[in-house]
Amino acid sequence: MEVRLDRISRPEALRYLGLRGAVPGDVDEDLDRCEALLLRTIRPRVTWRRFDLLPDGTLSGTAFRPEGESIRVLLRGCTGAILMAATLGAEADLLLHRTQGKNLLDAALLDALCNAAIEDVCDALCADLAREFAPAFLTPRFSPGYGDFPLSQQPLFAAVLDLPRQLGITLTESWLMTPQKSVTALMGVSDTAPASQQGGGCTACSFSDRCLYRKKGTGCARS
Repeated sequence: MEVRLDRISRPEALRYLGLRGAVPGDVDEDLDRCEALLLRTIRPRVTWRRFDLLPDGTLSGTAFRPEGESIRVLLRGCTGAILMAATLGAEADLLLHRTQGKNLLDAALLDALCNAAIEDVCDALCADLAREFAPAFLTPRFSPGYGDFPLSQQPLFAAVLDLPRQLGITLTESWLMTPQKSVTALMGVSDTAPASQQGGGCTACSFSDRCLYRKKGTGCARS
């Protein structure tokens, strides 16, 4: 399913650039120019599926049992789970590759904007899912590679969501996604507000006490 993206979160892009406070006017103008170029180029797409959670933690109708203490805490009290994936498409990768050979500053700005854009796409999908499944509650999304949710489970995401056919996403031998500006994530579905939602996404992560993002005052996952 294609997603229309009309703007990219500037605060999020600045966070990826490591910039805080007032932004110099020339940098702001360069970001405007790169954002306009990126929005003309990318083709954001998403896919998702909902599953019942079996007593052993396996997703119904699959052989996928999400691993890790972070996921166990995230899904505590949940009766279902949603697997989701989003991508900016191969067009984003191609644009970044071309720009890296011409203008390193633009390449850095575009990379930050791409990271912000894929988060915006995921946020929009999560908002749509929250409305679709209301009055049920959804936990914050959590991606393989965060906390102790192993990246080695990416092939299961790819198989269950049929990512090559649905979104054109393939995996490298080290389980990284191509196109690079792509995200997979899991959310829990509960009839009552789950503990992870009551306290925020970081409370569900067993790595929260040694998270580099939290030390910077941010986080690696958002609801």
